[in-house]
Amino acid sequence: MFVGILAALSASAAAGMRIALPLLAIGLLQNDILWQNVPLLSRIHPQVLLGILTSWSLFELFGSKKFLSLRALQLVELIFSPIVGALLAITAARIAQLKFEIQLEPLWTIAIVGGTLALVLKLVQVGWFFRLRRLPIWAVFAEDILCVLLVFVSFKAPEQGGLIAMLLLWLAVRSSQEWYRWYRKNE
Repeated sequence: MFVGILAALSASAAAGMRIALPLLAIGLLQNDILWQNVPLLSRIHPQVLLGILTSWSLFELFGSKKFLSLRALQLVELIFSPIVGALLAITAARIAQLKFEIQLEPLWTIAIVGGTLALVLKLVQVGWFFRLRRLPIWAVFAEDILCVLLVFVSFKAPEQGGLIAMLLLWLAVRSSQEWYRWYRKNE
């Protein structure tokens, strides 16, 4: 059961960084069934969904390097990250149930935790963007790589993926404490 929760945390942490890229990676990892385990996306035709997610992933990858498109991208990702985080958490939990033959019930609590984790990570990212006025380009590339890595790890090695997600949450809490100190100092 613990493995399924760690897999869900890892997948939802990926949604805290990007939205379409982890969904695209999950669909491509599933080979023949594509998005059949993703709750809402399983109702959309796979070819249409592949086109939409590929287009949005390319916009995420290339748009995150420009200042104006990054601001628009962050607004959209801030709104949709809890939803995608919940979807990815449910998907990872379902796949872990099939793979490790465990029971994870109720899935709605896993969805709430995954959506909250994705929202917290996205809020921290937006906060750093506004505090620094611009994220360094190496940080944006590292975020893209980490996002895809978290999706792969959530299915291949969920223990390590959950550990990375918990480390990211710890870093988010630490940076929020730093913001509070910085804000109090500049008041």
